[in-house]
Parts: sequence; C-alpha cells; structure tokens
Amino acid sequence: MVRRVTRLLTAVTAAVACSLALTGATAAQAAPKPKPLPAGVDITGDRLGEPLRLRAEADAAQVNLVIDQVRWLGATGQLRGPSAADLGPKYTVVVLAGDKAKNTYDLFPLAKGGPRIYRPAKQPDQSELRAGWFFGRLNMSETLRSVGVPLAPQFDTLSGGIGGGERVLPEEALNPAGDLDTALGDLQRLLLLNVGVVLIITAGLAGIALLVRRRTR
Repeated sequence: MVRRVTRLLTAVTAAVACSLALTGATAAQAAPKPKPLPAGVDITGDRLGEPLRLRAEADAAQVNLVIDQVRWLGATGQLRGPSAADLGPKYTVVVLAGDKAKNTYDLFPLAKGGPRIYRPAKQPDQSELRAGWFFGRLNMSETLRSVGVPLAPQFDTLSGGIGGGERVLPEEALNPAGDLDTALGDLQRLLLLNVGVVLIITAGLAGIALLVRRRTR
C-alpha cells in the first residue's frame, strides 16, 4: 500500500510540475515585449510658432505620451473623416528614428465627435501605408497640452446628473487599441490553464485520500 501511495504521489508531483512549467511558458509568451522608444518627436501646428522638439534622451516621458497616441493604429482606417469644418486645429507629429523622420501623423484633438488621427499614405521613410482616419484616444488634448502644445484644458466627460456622466465620444471610440482582443484572449487562456492545474492537483489528492481510506478499513 505504501508503495502504491508513493507511486501516486510521484505521478501527481510530475503532472503538477509539467503543468506549472507549461503555465510559466505560456505566461512568458503572453507578456508582450515593450517596443523601444523612438529617438524623439517633432510637433507643429496651430499656435506653435516653431516646432516643438521632444527628444527621448531628455524628454523620455513626454515622448512616450505622444507615441502612445499613435502606436496602436492598425493597418487600415476609415477612408473618410469629418468635414474640414468639424476637425478643429491640426497638429502634425513626426516620429524620428535617429536624426531622420520616420513616420508622420495628423492629430485633431478638438474634432467634433471626438479626437481624430489621420495617417497619410506617404511616410517620410518612403514606406507606403494605407491612408486612413482613426478615432483618437480620449486624453489626446490633455496629452498634447501636457507636453507643451497650447491647448485649453478639456474634460473627457460631461456631467449628466445623478448616476454618472454622458460620454463625449461615441461608443466605438472608447477602445481604439487594435491588440486589446488578443491580450484578453491570452489572459483567458492563461487563467484556464491555471484552473486546469488546480483541478489536476485536487483530483490527485482526492485519489490518494480515497486509496488510503480503503486500505485502512
């Protein structure tokens, strides 16, 4: 009986070890590697007498804030954007690779219906992308203002009485990140794998307890 219990314990331990190893490998694969920060960004636009030059060496936090506004853009966007009368002031962001311009984006933080981004097809690095319009992040105006763009303070929501506020942006603009579904899928698979490990341990312990109980009767 002792030998059987020992063999069962060894089998359960091996199964748990394999499951934990698989869980660790899945977690490592699910964790995305952070992309390196560009060398800097140049911002030009309304009420900016000269370009606002931000460099990663001295302004890493500010550069990261600006890049966060455009880093999530997918391969395709909307073919048509708002009319020119509804766009408001435009700010062009040029992303640098070393001392050369790599990408450019037009940001409209005060556009009617919510912030918008336009990505031209022709880029400074000669790459060809599909031109498109995208909904911008809710905090675009505040982000640009925090890095030095002359914009008045804005609020993301309008007060709507008891029970909360009314969204300024349409519902489809609240989740612009193209890879959010992928991240949630990875998290779900990781949680299911952890549940499987717990079930294996529980089943093993229950089997051992049942065997010991029968042998001691």
